[in-house]
Amino acid sequence: MSELTQTNRRSGVGRALQWLALLLTLALLGFVTAVAVRNNPIYSDREANGISKYRFIEQCKEAAADAETLTVNASGQAVPLKTLVTQSRPLATGERIGSALEAPAAAVVAGTQSVDGGGWTLAGVPVTISIVGKKTSTLGQLPLQCSYDKKAGKTTAQLQLPGQGQGQ
Repeated sequence: MSELTQTNRRSGVGRALQWLALLLTLALLGFVTAVAVRNNPIYSDREANGISKYRFIEQCKEAAADAETLTVNASGQAVPLKTLVTQSRPLATGERIGSALEAPAAAVVAGTQSVDGGGWTLAGVPVTISIVGKKTSTLGQLPLQCSYDKKAGKTTAQLQLPGQGQGQ
């Protein structure tokens, strides 16, 4: 047998160094996890606000993508988006209205604020309105106003017309 394959030789120092390296790695991993959790931009107090910040953002994205039920605040009245679009351009057979939240994820997370008494609000993020058919034509963008009412347990989303302030 060669010197490298002998089984009688014990290396207590090597084993101790392996355990030390393993313990240091675990300690570093724990520290990095603790720092990441504390600095998580979507961390929220679900009990204080009714739902988590992440769930609220997902509900706003879903509402913004549902052009069939999405409404537009026009002089204090909620007008269905489909009605507003078809007044200026009737839809051809096979066409539908599409809408999508176009803001970068960081802007959506930063724009989401908690409301006193519980709930969330997200305002001013752009939603792109388009007509989807054989080809897609973009009509423009409108800012989204999305809010979660803790007491009602409901998320509502509405687009704002240019020149119309939030909540008018």
